Formats: sequence, C-alpha cells, structure tokens
Amino acid sequence: MAPEDAEEEVARQWYERKSRLMEASLGKEHDMVMHAIIPYAIGGGLDLYYYPNGLPGTGVATKELSELPNEGPSNNVYRSYELVMFTKHRIDLAAAKDGSTEFGRAHMSINAVLNRIAPYSAQATLNPNETCEFPTGMERVGGKCLIFDGYACHSDDAAENFGLLAIIEVFRPEMEYARKRGGAKLIERLKSDGHYPYSDLDREPVA
Repeated sequence: MAPEDAEEEVARQWYERKSRLMEASLGKEHDMVMHAIIPYAIGGGLDLYYYPNGLPGTGVATKELSELPNEGPSNNVYRSYELVMFTKHRIDLAAAKDGSTEFGRAHMSINAVLNRIAPYSAQATLNPNETCEFPTGMERVGGKCLIFDGYACHSDDAAENFGLLAIIEVFRPEMEYARKRGGAKLIERLKSDGHYPYSDLDREPVA
C-alpha cells in the first residue's frame, strides 16, 4: 500500500471511530449533512453535522478539525477535539437559511460562530471555561460573547484523547462575570438555570 493510501485508510478509520464517539455523547446523528460549496481544507466553509436525538433541541458539530488520531486543535484537556454548539430549537434544515424562523436564526448564528472559531482553533489554544469576544466590526459575529466548555472526553488509553469542545454564546454581563469570577462559576449558573449548553439568548442573563 502506498504511503498516501495508508494515510487515507487511517483517516477513514479515524473518521468512523470519531463518529461513533460523537454519537455516544450527542445521540444518533441526523442523516443529512450541510456541505460547504468550497471544502474547508482549501479555505472554504465547514460541513455541519446535526444531532437532534440527544439533548432536547439540536446539536451542531464539526468533523473536519481532527482528521487523524490526536491531530488537529488541542488544549489542556484534549489532544484533539471537534466543536459543538446547541440550540433548544428542533431541527428544521428546510429553514436553516430562513432568518424569519427560530431555527433559521439560531442556525445562521451557530454557522457563523463555528466558521470563525474553527480556523482560530488551529492557531490558538482554546481551553474549557475560557471566554472569547468578537470585535464589533466583524461581519455576522461582531460583538458576540462566548464561553468554552469541555462537553465530552473520550480517552481509552494514553495514545488517544479526543473530546468535544462546546461553544456557548452568552450575554456580555455573563462574559464579564466569567472573567472576574471564573468560567466554571458561569457554567454552574447556566446549568442550574437550565440554559446549559445552549446558545439561545431568548432568556434572562444569569449574572
């Protein structure tokens, strides 16, 4: 087997294993994928994968950041990870680009955030409980405030440590609270008020 064929086989096997691990944490994956017109690997957008069978609502995840075992973005918890965001709204892919619907608005926001954070994660270390703020002038995401959390960790031996890094959009006072008191404190408040791990902001701030 040629070296390039061997690497393709490793990548294929890892994709299948990673998919099983993600379903173990997020529930069965939806049979539809939102494919980008231009592939992410050559500078285009992300393919988005949907998980409507776990938590109430819909999880939206990436699968293109860790293409080989233990490769891709890493932090102080995971040697490699994929990103996931959640909305409380039920999946409706027919309305994914319709800003007049609740799911459409949530999906467009999640899509914009994931496509900004994914390339950033290749350059920066994004740790659970840390916050992130987009400059106000950035198109589609300007002014958004985020907090990261380790949503799931799959590690069966020292050779593999893969996880899901959740991105949660929060209100600015909540982000400022996290920066003063620690992100873990904000995560606790979001959980106790039933807002974790969702990015929907049709609620009152918890801090």
